[in-house]
Amino acid sequence: RDSFPPLPRITTVFCFVCLLQINFVACQLFALLAAFWFRIYLGPSHASSAVRHAFATLFGIYFAVFCFGWYSIHLFVLVMMNYGIMNMASIPNIHRYSFVVAMGYLTLCHISRIYIFHYGILTTDFSGPLMIITQKITTLACQLHDGIGRQAEELTAEQNRLAVKTRPSLLEYLSYLLNFMSVIAGPCSNYKDYIAFIEGRHVHMKLLEVNWKQKGYDRLPDPSPTGAVMYKLCITLVSLILFLTLTKNFPMAYIIDNEFLDKAPFLSRLGYLYVVTQAAKPKYYFAWTLADAVNNAAGYGFSGVDERGAFRWDLLSNLNIWNIETATSFKMYIENWNIQTAAWLKRVCYDRAPWYPTALTFILSALWHGIYPGYYFTFLTGILITLAARAIRNNCRHYFLSSVPLKIAYDIVTWVVTQLAVCYTVAPFVMLAVEPTIKFYK
Repeated sequence: RDSFPPLPRITTVFCFVCLLQINFVACQLFALLAAFWFRIYLGPSHASSAVRHAFATLFGIYFAVFCFGWYSIHLFVLVMMNYGIMNMASIPNIHRYSFVVAMGYLTLCHISRIYIFHYGILTTDFSGPLMIITQKITTLACQLHDGIGRQAEELTAEQNRLAVKTRPSLLEYLSYLLNFMSVIAGPCSNYKDYIAFIEGRHVHMKLLEVNWKQKGYDRLPDPSPTGAVMYKLCITLVSLILFLTLTKNFPMAYIIDNEFLDKAPFLSRLGYLYVVTQAAKPKYYFAWTLADAVNNAAGYGFSGVDERGAFRWDLLSNLNIWNIETATSFKMYIENWNIQTAAWLKRVCYDRAPWYPTALTFILSALWHGIYPGYYFTFLTGILITLAARAIRNNCRHYFLSSVPLKIAYDIVTWVVTQLAVCYTVAPFVMLAVEPTIKFYK
């Protein structure tokens, strides 16, 4: 057999990938416009909660079908299966059954997508929305279990705040899982926050946490998300430009090119590894920031007021670019990357794991992402890096806090080490397969 697939097949796959990416961007931009319209004309003062739920659900279903065609049936099958579980399962087991079914169905779809339909490397296919819906299903199931099946004294402060006391109606359930703001690219949010947004209590609840009379206000202000949306759209535009210029010109595959390995000195290889890792980030910055802007445009994502009195719209933000690029510890890096997924992992796994919470959380993260071997190399390495970084920080950091020069030197060294450790850890995640990963490690 030839070592390469026939040219028509390559052309077909390439066109399919391009079409999926165009559909993704088109849907998100249309969702952005729909979100502004939703906030202005279907705001809580203009429409009932039922109307807002119905509109968000129907548009979300339309976007899913438009973007993924008949593959979107997987989203609807999973949603309805777990709605049945939520209504028929006993409360003590509802989170277990929902978790097993949602993760099991997601894993089967990962397997079929790769090994049966031969999709190859990850693109914007239906598995992305399915991953987000899996997060929401398991989040709701755990919070429903906390609200009905456990006593308040058994819960942490966060679990108590997010606990759901009653089963949602079908319309509320569909709206939470399939709303047009998050069905394509997320992020996952908490059920109580989403319902408060639909019912018009979302912003008001956060504003009541501040004493506005001391600040000279006679009544509660009305924060607008427009400034936050414009700022995030600027980041999205810059990320898109970087993706089109850097990402295509610095492929990760070059790091294991035989000629490069033979001729490039060790420090040059480390430097190029950092560059290609940086070049791989803009597509994530683009997708996550645009998704955040869509939710903000609809009026969802208000998180309160900062210490300077400025309104914050980062409740659903999925990354903090400044903290990522200046991280001086592995923990700081992963806490600011894919923030909502990290929060989901903490709530459904880390806080509930009976033993080895760190290891189980990394394993769940790998399983949720898919079944490419590279994911497991990355997350298993992440376990070791996390434990090592924690031990070094606890045993060494205090020696460098006695003077400003020592602290600056410590921060510079830990920044370099953190960035290189991240590059080393995530390279298999980008390479996906076993053979290039082993070659990279060698």
